[in-house]
This record gives sequence, C-alpha cells and structure tokens, in this order.
Amino acid sequence: MSGSGKQAERVAQYSPAEIEILKQAGQIVAGTLQLLYTHLQPGITTAELDNIAEEYLRAQGAVPSCKGYKGYPATICTEIEDVVVHGIPDHAKLQEGQIVGIDLVGSYQGYHGDSTITVAIGEVDEERQRLMQVTEDALRAGIRQARAGNRLRQVCQAIQEHVEKAGFSVVRDLVGHGIGRQMHEPPQIPNFVVEGQFTDYELILQPGMVLAIEPMVNAGTAQVRMGQDDWTMRTADGRPSAHFEHTIAVSDGGPLILTKRGDA
Repeated sequence: MSGSGKQAERVAQYSPAEIEILKQAGQIVAGTLQLLYTHLQPGITTAELDNIAEEYLRAQGAVPSCKGYKGYPATICTEIEDVVVHGIPDHAKLQEGQIVGIDLVGSYQGYHGDSTITVAIGEVDEERQRLMQVTEDALRAGIRQARAGNRLRQVCQAIQEHVEKAGFSVVRDLVGHGIGRQMHEPPQIPNFVVEGQFTDYELILQPGMVLAIEPMVNAGTAQVRMGQDDWTMRTADGRPSAHFEHTIAVSDGGPLILTKRGDA
C-alpha cells in the first residue's frame, strides 16, 4: 500500500454534479431502509424483506449493487444477533427480542449509495439496546470528524474511542471504504487506529471525497469467524453485534450525509 502523498491522488474526488447523483442514489437507499423498517416485526422472514427491498429499489430506477457481486445472491445483507456482516436472507422468521441489521447498497445512474441500520425486533434487553445506541453514536462521532483538512485517522479514532469507552469491541477484520462509481473504492476506513497497520490513516480529507463509514461493534470479543457459506461473518463468542453506516461526502462546509433518513 502506497504512502499518504500518493493516496491523495488515488482517492477519487467527485464533482458537485456527481455528488448530486450520489445523493440521489443515497436517498433511494435511505428510502428503501425506511420502508424495510416498517416491516421489521416478529414473524417476517429476511427473504421477504429482500424481495421488498429489490422491488422498491427497481421502482425508483436503481439496481441492487450487491446482487451478483462475487456471486452474492441477494439484494440486502441481513445481520441477525451474532451475525456481523453479509448474512444471506432466508426463510427463517424474525423473533421477538432479536436485533437485526440490514445492509443495503444501491446503484443509480452508475453511482452507489451504501447504508446500514440495526433494529430491535419487539422488545430487546438492555445490553442489546445499549449496543445499538453506542454503535449509532459512534457512527455520528466518526462523521463529525470527516471534515476537509482532517486526517482519516481522526474519523477512525473517534469511532474507536466512543465504542471502547462504553465497554464494547470494535471489529478489526472488517473496515469501511470509499464509494462512488464503484461499490468499494479507496480509502480503507478502519474503525480503530493501530499505528502502522493502514497508511490510509494519514490521508488528508479533501472536498469531493465520498466515504462509507460503518462501525461494526460487538458486545463481547472483537474476533469474528466465517460461516460455511463463505459470506456470513459472525462474532467468535456468539454474542450480539450491531452495525450502522452512512455514505458521506466531504465538503468545505462539513460532512454531507448522502444516505440521511428522516430519523437519522
């Protein structure tokens, strides 16, 4: 991986016109998640949620970015309880007391928006409620640091500090990313700082850079394990995990949340 000077050259900076299209993509994704939120009740299956998401996306003139990506078979990724990322929708029914993450990427006019919510199914215990709140607040803390002139490490560090102060663990094997014409672009965006592990830490944020910031937070250990389907990533200790994500654009006036929902 190259040094910080060259990284500034390889991280895309999008024009105001492109940012506007990215915002439209982000708003379609946000609208899809808001629709799914209304359906996240005990008894519904994640396969049903997947169908709802794809139908809505396509009705807005967008396409699901994940479906077919490296063979992934669905529109959404579902994260039930100890699933950290990339759970494949199926016909198991959601149950009262679970927490469920929905990760969605949609493409509109060739540009991608990426966002994730984690939702309680009915009433959940205090630990799960706090885990979700801390993770969402960590996302907000990271976004506040995504300002022109700041280094990327300030985003990463703000997330880590908020999570660890609350007694939870930041996943180390998975990171956020740049986004735009491609679903995954430079830079890598860890939710932690380990000196020397990522040269992207030293990237100076510039107007027009577009980032998918996504803390993935575990109630117990930070360690994860891969499932037999080679997609589903779970916590190593079986304890719950939460995940929140927004696509943001760096601007002279501060970070712009392109996937902003009415409630967040």
